[in-house]
Amino acid sequence: MSGRPRLCSGAEAVRKFKRAGWSVARQAGSHVMMVKPQYLYTLSIPQHKELGVGLLRKLIKQAQLTVEQFDEL
Repeated sequence: MSGRPRLCSGAEAVRKFKRAGWSVARQAGSHVMMVKPQYLYTLSIPQHKELGVGLLRKLIKQAQLTVEQFDEL
């Protein structure tokens, strides 16, 4: 993964991951849990106005995407 992901809100991140084939499994408080069949991870996305760069990188890596792929979604 190279480059810095564009900052986005939690809601925008959920929309992008939905476009990548992830689906919302449940919501626990302010966190949306997303799953995808045959993937090891459950993505836990906080519904903040802006997600930090480190958290975005972690989520993108767990989703097995590149920064460029995520930014294009």
